Amino acid sequence: MTPTIEKLQVKGYAASKAGAALAPLSFERRAPGENDVVIDILYCGICHTDIHQVRDEWGGATFPMVPGHEIVGRVSRAGSGVKRFKTNDLAGIGCFVDSDRTCSFCQKGLQQYCDHVVWTYNSTERDGRTRTFGGYSSQIVVDENYALTIAAGQPLDRVAPLLCAGITTYSPLRRWKAGPGRQVGIIGLGGLGHMGVKLAAAMGAEVTVFSTSRSKEADARRLGAAHFILSSDSAGMSRLKERFDLLVSTISAPYDVNAFLALLKVDATMVMVGVPPKALALEAHNLILRRRQLAGSVIGGLPETQEMLDFCAAKKIAADVEVIPMAKVNEAYERMLKSDVRYRFVIDLKTL
Repeated sequence: MTPTIEKLQVKGYAASKAGAALAPLSFERRAPGENDVVIDILYCGICHTDIHQVRDEWGGATFPMVPGHEIVGRVSRAGSGVKRFKTNDLAGIGCFVDSDRTCSFCQKGLQQYCDHVVWTYNSTERDGRTRTFGGYSSQIVVDENYALTIAAGQPLDRVAPLLCAGITTYSPLRRWKAGPGRQVGIIGLGGLGHMGVKLAAAMGAEVTVFSTSRSKEADARRLGAAHFILSSDSAGMSRLKERFDLLVSTISAPYDVNAFLALLKVDATMVMVGVPPKALALEAHNLILRRRQLAGSVIGGLPETQEMLDFCAAKKIAADVEVIPMAKVNEAYERMLKSDVRYRFVIDLKTL
């Protein structure tokens, strides 16, 4: 007789409704299957997406909601069919925990574009019924194929943000060939931007940071930037006309996209990974007259995310973080809205 596998009883922090403060919640995870791993969560980064979601600023939110998709933990249980992990291995979970596995995107390792992707939270598993809950919690259950391997010996609190902020910037830098001899600009120096600087510099590019705050210049150079420009300095911006092979915009505030498009060379690309709250006004001539491209990018698939983690381990790259106890998560949200963090909050789950 096959033994009954029980659902996991898990503790976490959740928003009970849109805009509500996060508070303790006990809930159930699905029963682990033979291909699943149970991960005891050690650290979870706080992404600005978490704030958008718990406040239902993008619509479609379901409650209670346990946010968190920058997860690092240790495997405490492995199903009988699991081959990639064993008990006590380190593992990471990013923005999604499943997909349909059969579409053209999944077949190419681009699961982030699957029409049936299962997000790590505020989503529904493939059975159409079971809701997903994120990493502001004690444990998570996931198919082994959607977990990432984490090399031993790294600062795990600083690795957690790589699962979103890291891959979000790594993916466009790789796709548009950041490397030696290339001029790369990173627009904005926050949670995403600071990772973009580190990664582009490690790839060998000459990096320029654009920021609205002069106070971030020292950090920009420490992180690997060769140049720093105030985006409000029109004379400084003008001197950089047609200089860049690639610009990566990480900012989510309104800005003049045309001022940056003018900095691109012929055939160069500006990639948006930040999401401004309103549509940007685009002057078509800024694209047409130099055959420039304005593109977008979102996270990465499983193969590219693993590649990014391995690259960061080899280059000793990790996020700059402020580790907080779970009880301070609401305070952290308010500070994030004021840009009062350098450069990622990470929750220590042993404080749950």
